[in-house]
Amino acid sequence: MSVKISPSVLTADFLTLKEDIKRLEDAGADMLHLDVMDGIFVPNISFGVPVIKSIKKHTLLPLDVHLMIDRPHRYIKEFAEVADYLGFHFEAGSDVADTLKEIRNLGCKSCLTIKPCTNPQAIFEFLPLCDMVLVMSVEPGFGGQKFMPSALSKLSVLREEIAKQGLDILLEVDGGINAETAPQAVKAGADVLVAGNYVFSAADMKATVENIKNL
Repeated sequence: MSVKISPSVLTADFLTLKEDIKRLEDAGADMLHLDVMDGIFVPNISFGVPVIKSIKKHTLLPLDVHLMIDRPHRYIKEFAEVADYLGFHFEAGSDVADTLKEIRNLGCKSCLTIKPCTNPQAIFEFLPLCDMVLVMSVEPGFGGQKFMPSALSKLSVLREEIAKQGLDILLEVDGGINAETAPQAVKAGADVLVAGNYVFSAADMKATVENIKNL
């Protein structure tokens, strides 16, 4: 499976978001990663359904919505209307199995996310209900953090378990992805890379995206 790039728009200039999305499309991005923060589960606040609905009007790229919110089951229906992949945190206080089932029942692909402190074995039982699993390689809530090498072992363990269970699940990693860490993550089992600062700060966005894919 080829590596997919899901740039995080949290790094974009929201006054020129439409133009930035076009640049990402032209650069070869495979999906858009949208970080939803509530100021409770994480200390930062970002955006919600109205912004994602506007983004959806201006791109055909799949929207990879990452809920960093408390008790996400309360808002699954609203976000499922605008997302293609809809993910939430294992640690966020929802019934994990029921929430994953609801996401699928609403026509979205389901994603379960774990923080750096969470043991990957804790989510093994939920893998059959997932279309994607996201491993955070930084603490959720802020962009620009340094990649945590402990994520590599988590990716390897999850990739092995996914194969053991005979499942077809994308394995995504988010945080500190750049030319150095991207190949490490892919070698460990990741096939979707979330990159924010590294892509948006590049002088040549297209070349940067291509380089990550070719690494």
